[in-house]
Amino acid sequence: MRFGLLGTGYWAREVHAAALATHPEVEFTAVWGRNAAKAASLAEAFGVRAFDDVDALLAEVDAVAFALPPGIQAALALRAAKAGKHLLLDKPLALTVADADAVVAEVQSRRLASVIFFTHRYQPTTIEALAQVIETGGWNGAQATYFGSIYSEGSPYAESVWRQEYGGLWDIGPHALSLLIPVLGPVTSVTGTFGPRQTTHVTSAHASGAVSTMSLTLDCAPLASRTETALHGESGWVTLPTFDGDALGSLSRAISQLIEAVPEGRHPLDVRFGRDVVAILAAAEASAKTGARLEIG
Repeated sequence: MRFGLLGTGYWAREVHAAALATHPEVEFTAVWGRNAAKAASLAEAFGVRAFDDVDALLAEVDAVAFALPPGIQAALALRAAKAGKHLLLDKPLALTVADADAVVAEVQSRRLASVIFFTHRYQPTTIEALAQVIETGGWNGAQATYFGSIYSEGSPYAESVWRQEYGGLWDIGPHALSLLIPVLGPVTSVTGTFGPRQTTHVTSAHASGAVSTMSLTLDCAPLASRTETALHGESGWVTLPTFDGDALGSLSRAISQLIEAVPEGRHPLDVRFGRDVVAILAAAEASAKTGARLEIG
């Protein structure tokens, strides 16, 4: 499958381009970026062609990988879908439900394959653990604590403008939801609260009757760093594996699954799931601003 890459930043170069260039079922052919010099540099490093026009790139590929901020990704994903291209997307899919709905409608109407790269969900230990807890059942709720800092020494995301603006709710909230929803079921309503250090606390009611909480920040105190997703129920407590750091391996598996999804145009983590995540995040943000408990539409 011929792939083009949209994006030229750290994540694009170190993960997306590297995974596409080494995948046995992929012909990595093209890259586009908002910064032409960075696009040219990445293209030279991986032996592909740099494009200064998105439509010209789309004409040369079968699928598109995205490593862009969500506000930019949504519009370009819609453009790629209209051109009939399969989509390998980053999370979150978009920053508004309306933008997410537009991508979903186009993907569905053209029967395209789509996969969203929720990094944890393509990790073998996570796949195994989720299968076990789903089979066990009887879970009454969960607590997800994702406290990290993009401002710690050596972080490649310190200058990420969209992360600074939207914080942990939108950047790492999708990761937590990608683990909670398969076990506890769809979210039906949320209550959000803002805390110190750009922390967002979200309480979610699930269709199963379970209740989960998420505490999320990208600006935690230096001694407060923690990543944990713990389920509780009739079998006691179970803590899901944390991410092992092998983003390249996870993305390679996501690429394989996108290719496998082409005949049917369906995948558990496709744009439909991504749209539901956006709806939860948008409602949680609105709830935190207004103090109201909001239903998920």
